[in-house]
Amino acid sequence: MLEYIKLFWEGAPEGEPSVILYEVDTENERLALRSIDIFADGSTRNIPDLYDGVIEITPIPTVEELNAHVWGEEFHACIIEQAEFESIWESRSSSGAFLKSEA
Repeated sequence: MLEYIKLFWEGAPEGEPSVILYEVDTENERLALRSIDIFADGSTRNIPDLYDGVIEITPIPTVEELNAHVWGEEFHACIIEQAEFESIWESRSSSGAFLKSEA
């Protein structure tokens, strides 16, 4: 089963994404299948393999964990629909309104 998460990173450093979308395989240790970095200017970067070249594979936390600030006060998240993820993946762009936090 797949879960789609929109993660907001408030105060993201220059050059880092302010929003990250994850496609999470909940039946495979919550590993990300794909992710999309969205930057403050609305540009995006599709990442077909989040774990390519990494030393340690880390599961994606649940929305509840992210919103409990287990990973830091600057992160909060919500569940999104697959269609939203796919739309941004295919268009490789994001509207400015998308960057607004829903939390």
